[in-house]
Amino acid sequence: MNGNTLERQKFLEEVSALPNDVLIELSNFLDDFRHKAVQQQKIESSSSFLQSIVGLGSSQQHDISERDEEILQHEVDTTYGWTQPIPRP
Repeated sequence: MNGNTLERQKFLEEVSALPNDVLIELSNFLDDFRHKAVQQQKIESSSSFLQSIVGLGSSQQHDISERDEEILQHEVDTTYGWTQPIPRP
């Protein structure tokens, strides 16, 4: 047996030797420990998601708000607005 298996076996033997009232307390502790581990995983996964979307929508153009009318003049058709007419065959 390797070292991890021996340590696990020793741990299980020690737990088996505990009185019942202590086992209940240990069980509650393990539930809390498991809950904290799950919460930590959720925090880490949300953090990695936020890091993955950093920079989306960034542009090399700094402030285009002063040029909004100029930009819209090129984007909007004066007759049809935002949409272009559907070409007919």
